[in-house]
Formats: sequence, C-alpha cells, structure tokens
Amino acid sequence: MTKEEFRILSSFVEKELGIRMPPAKKIMLESRLYKRLRLHQFTSYGEYIDFVFSEEGKQKELPHMIDAVTTNKTDFFREADHFDVLLQNCLPELCENLRRPLRVWSAGCATGEEPYTIAIVMEEYRRSSPAFSYEIVASDISNRAIEQAIEGIYEAERIDFLPYEYKKRYFLKSKDPSQALVRVKKELREKVRFERLNLMEQRYPWKAYFDIVFCRNVIIYFERKVQEDILKKICETLVPGGFLFLGHSETITGFDLPLVALFPTVYQKR
Repeated sequence: MTKEEFRILSSFVEKELGIRMPPAKKIMLESRLYKRLRLHQFTSYGEYIDFVFSEEGKQKELPHMIDAVTTNKTDFFREADHFDVLLQNCLPELCENLRRPLRVWSAGCATGEEPYTIAIVMEEYRRSSPAFSYEIVASDISNRAIEQAIEGIYEAERIDFLPYEYKKRYFLKSKDPSQALVRVKKELREKVRFERLNLMEQRYPWKAYFDIVFCRNVIIYFERKVQEDILKKICETLVPGGFLFLGHSETITGFDLPLVALFPTVYQKR
C-alpha cells in the first residue's frame, strides 16, 4: 500500500467512520483489507480503491470494507462492576416510579455480548420484580457484527466463567458434540432489537427516549472533538435522570455535557 493509497483510505475512515487512522496504523489497515483485495483478485490497493469508491463498489464492497476496518472486540460481562451498578443502583432508582417499559441502548454493540449481558441483568432483576418490563436496542456500524449478534451463537469457552445458573437459564449447548458452541436462548434474543447505525450520523433517531445508554470502549477510537460530538448526541437520546455507561479507559473530562459522575465511568443526565 503506497502512502497515497493509505491517505485516501485513512481519510475516508476518519471522515465517515470517525476512527483515528494515523500513519502508525498503515500496516494494520493493509492487513485488514488484504483479504478483500485477494477476494476480488485485484493486484494492487489502487485497483481496490478505484472499485470500492465506484458506484458498483459502494453497493457491493463498501459495507464489507467497513466491516473489515471496524473493531468488534467484546465479552460477556466485560467491566463487570458496571453491571453491579446497573442492578443495584440504576434499576431500583429508575423503576421506582416508572409506568412503562425501561428502555436501554447498547451503542456500538459489536457481536452482541454486551446487549445480551444487559438482558441477563434485566431478567435477573425481574425475578424479584415480576411487573418489570424492558426494551433493548443495540446498534453497530458493522453489518457482519450485527448478523452474528442476531444469531447469538458463541464459542462455549466465552461463558465458562458465568455462574451455572446463568448458563442454564440463558444459553443452550450445541447438539453437535464436535462443536463447542452455545446459543443465547430465543426468549433472551427476542428481548434485543439490533439496528445498523453509524455514530457519525448528524442525529440519532431517538430524542429523550432511553433511560440507560451503554457506549463503552467505542469513543476511544475517535478524535477528541468527535468524542464530544457523539456524547452530546447520545445525551439527547437520554431522558432526564437517565444513565450513561462509558468504558473504563474513556473520560468526559473537559467536555461540556449535562452529566454528573456517580461511579467510575457511570454518569447521570441532569
């Protein structure tokens, strides 16, 4: 990949996806797109660029390029203390006077582990509050990630650490003994609605709608100005008194946002 080819691709990634792409990431970008280049039997990245930004390529290849570039690393109960805060603090406060289903958004949900974890916590809360109901929307820019999330199939070792009760209630083992796979039970999968959404869009399709938003380990990939813009738009989707969860490596210090810190990387909208 030449410097000019990297400039063209990195400019697109930064402008349209908001992901930082400094020169140090040239090798990473090259390796992620190499399979796409080989698939189409192109002999250079220049040929690939000409195709991906053509009218035909925008329809057939650009979504695959976006899938290849975006990061989809996640786990069940990642940053587990957040789910303790959710169960013990946020839900009791929000549900005290709530007369409708609780609404949660998992922004940048990757392959679904986070929204399914949220659903497990909601189901556990409902065991002691039978009248409680909820809705979960999960979004990601990657079509491939969303397709995998909807399937809800994962390697069995991904849930080895979960309590036996959780495994029994919320997962099914593969009937094929040669495949060490589990699937999220249908009842839990149906609690999550997956949508494709680019957080770089000018506005999101919800206004003062969600009680809780998880946007964890997502904005860390964006430039600082873009981070603030995204968080402002996310705040607009929250109801007053709603909660925002960010990743432990992320901060809102220096941003002009209507948020108050309650716990590490857990905020409440004023």
